[in-house]
Amino acid sequence: MNQNKLFRLTRIRLALYYAIVMGLILSISAFGFYRAVFHAHVVALDSEIESVGGTLHDSIELKLQSPGDLKPLAHQLFPNLDNCGIQATNCIQKHPHSKRHLLGIVTKTSYYIRFFDISGKLIANAGYYPKGLPDVFDPKIWQFLKDSKGKDYHQITLALHTQNYQDWGYMQVGRSLQEFNHYLDSVKLILVLGLLVAMGMIAAASWWLSALAMQPIYQSYRQIQQFTADAAHELRTPLAATGATVESALLMSQIDEEEARDILQTIQRQNQRITTLVVDLLMLARMDRQAQKLQYEICCLTDIVSDLIEEFEAIATATEVKLTSLIQLNEPLNIIGNSDQLYRLVSNLIVNAIQYTPRGGEVTVLLDRNDYNAVIKVQDTGIGIPKHELNRIFDRFYRVNSDRSRHTGGSGLGLAIVQAIAHAHKGNLNVQSELGKGSTFTVQLPLDVTPLKSDRFTRPFVRIWYRRRGR
Repeated sequence: MNQNKLFRLTRIRLALYYAIVMGLILSISAFGFYRAVFHAHVVALDSEIESVGGTLHDSIELKLQSPGDLKPLAHQLFPNLDNCGIQATNCIQKHPHSKRHLLGIVTKTSYYIRFFDISGKLIANAGYYPKGLPDVFDPKIWQFLKDSKGKDYHQITLALHTQNYQDWGYMQVGRSLQEFNHYLDSVKLILVLGLLVAMGMIAAASWWLSALAMQPIYQSYRQIQQFTADAAHELRTPLAATGATVESALLMSQIDEEEARDILQTIQRQNQRITTLVVDLLMLARMDRQAQKLQYEICCLTDIVSDLIEEFEAIATATEVKLTSLIQLNEPLNIIGNSDQLYRLVSNLIVNAIQYTPRGGEVTVLLDRNDYNAVIKVQDTGIGIPKHELNRIFDRFYRVNSDRSRHTGGSGLGLAIVQAIAHAHKGNLNVQSELGKGSTFTVQLPLDVTPLKSDRFTRPFVRIWYRRRGR
């Protein structure tokens, strides 16, 4: 397949499209996963800061006496509280007292607290205070900030009131996002590396899957090529013979009645051969497309076998071949199927057996059944089929003995038609053969349990059709 430029390029495009589509799907999924993780952690972070800020707010607000003044309460609650004035960078961090309960929250290295008066002037801070954080008061409740080193912080702003409900000022509780950012960076790194590895695996899988997907198409393409070449070859022979006959007749100055009759008979034989070939090809084409809706009915295989034995007995006698039937049933055998095609299936097997059985040989048609299938066997004592060719005898236009097949008028489509009809009836076909001793073709068709309703009206028309075709 890779040697064919068209299929090679098609395979490359198919693999590329598949890889691109899967890559886009995985990329979108990875981005959605990252956004979901980011949102979940932001919500958890907000909830944590809000909980800490709410606890401190409720503890402080009930003890504030005058606006903008933290004394004397402040140093009781925040031993490391520093009065910074406007410049927060002048604050000196003090070590917290180990017995202060509230300091367990606010003295962590990731938290800081800032106090502003009503005018927005920074009064003091506590806990971990980052350097270079903007001192300009912003009344927004939630804020993302950066310090002078580019580190990220997230804070909440809460209004404070005195004991007599006067506006005291504002308290800001913030947290460093360093751990949060490190976690997100790890998630991004894992997603990127995972996406690259997945894309590599997808590329390899795409190349492999494209080969699997293209294989049936390539096989069909090769079959069509072979089929076209074989059909052209089969049609060329009778057409060339007809053309040569007509050309030779035109070169004759005078043609008597006997010569004219011989010429017309030759043309008729070649025309009949072309007609048979075209009819067989059309039948196979319809069955391949499954466009033809077969009309199924109750068919009696016992009657079909008996009728065909009667029909071909004269042909077998003329070739000195003994044709017999062996019906191992006490009652008629019915299946659901198409009677015309079943006649064609059995007749092709019988004709094939007669043609490849030498004089003095025998052809036997057996009809039997098992638990689930009707069984038709056509046995002959003919020339047999080599083992290495058993898998090819059902290919179209394939003939084990080409010279003999052309001499008997065969085109190599008989067994292909038999196989197609068997498959159309949900059955199967197999062959056993030994070179020089004969062959046995076995067809198994699903049984019908409906009581016998033999249709005797269709068979006369089928017999007339076979007589007209000289089968």
